[in-house]
Amino acid sequence: MVTATQAVFLGYMGLLGVERLVELVLSKRNAAWAFARGGVETGQRHYRFMVVFHSLFLAACVAEVFLLHRPFLGGWSGAALGGAVVAQGLRYWAISTLGPRWNSRIIVVSDLPPVVGGPYRFLRHPNYVAVVLELACVPLIHGAWWTAVFFSVGNLVLLSVRIRAEEAALGDAYARAFSHRPRFLPEVPRG
Repeated sequence: MVTATQAVFLGYMGLLGVERLVELVLSKRNAAWAFARGGVETGQRHYRFMVVFHSLFLAACVAEVFLLHRPFLGGWSGAALGGAVVAQGLRYWAISTLGPRWNSRIIVVSDLPPVVGGPYRFLRHPNYVAVVLELACVPLIHGAWWTAVFFSVGNLVLLSVRIRAEEAALGDAYARAFSHRPRFLPEVPRG
């Protein structure tokens, strides 16, 4: 028998799945925009793995909750939901700031200057911060801690490859523009 919190969690995961499909459509549209302007793609080998990894993440969240009967943990689950909502806000702030330059793939149009507004004023990789937060928090909404741990660790490995590839592709202009910005945690100004 499905509990009320499991039903809500399943609905939430369904919405997250739809969101991912919408992001893939947006990514495809933005890729066409970039390629029309001479964009060059790198990182194709790890991208395939990334797509599979994130698809398995969604399935694992649901599987652990239902197969292992993970509980909804009140305040802890609420905090995890809050973290997941913050992650979504950060993700869409980054996506809207990049506009047509946002992509789930690494496609660089060489004559465009680096984007340094929005969340990029504070961090080099706000979208990846959102992904890290999401992979930790979404499973914990309904107590799926194995999924949270396994996919968080796997994501760190994946991001170590992804970020190196992306920063290399973005080149010297990016390196200069972001040399004083932290990758993941914003610096607190000292006053």
